[in-house]
Amino acid sequence: MAPLASALSNLIQSFTSIVASLVNSVLAVLQAILALGGDLLNGLLQLVQAFVAFGTDLFGSALAFVAAHFVAILLIGGAYYYYTNYTDQGGRARSSRKIR
Repeated sequence: MAPLASALSNLIQSFTSIVASLVNSVLAVLQAILALGGDLLNGLLQLVQAFVAFGTDLFGSALAFVAAHFVAILLIGGAYYYYTNYTDQGGRARSSRKIR
């Protein structure tokens, strides 16, 4: 009877270790899937960050240029406005006398 009980105990212990190994394998696969999802999300966020940095560098320099030369742009715009509205397009000032 002892060898039968020992064999039955070994069989149950083997089934238990098989089930534990299967559970550990399933948990390892789930952990790998979650790690893959986290890495994909991290990569996507880094890609978006790179595009935002690229856009900021590209358009930020243009905005900085305009801001740095704002006074010059205003002066040139003011001179153009004066030239088109207060001269005869020939460089002479319009006469302010009214014809009767």
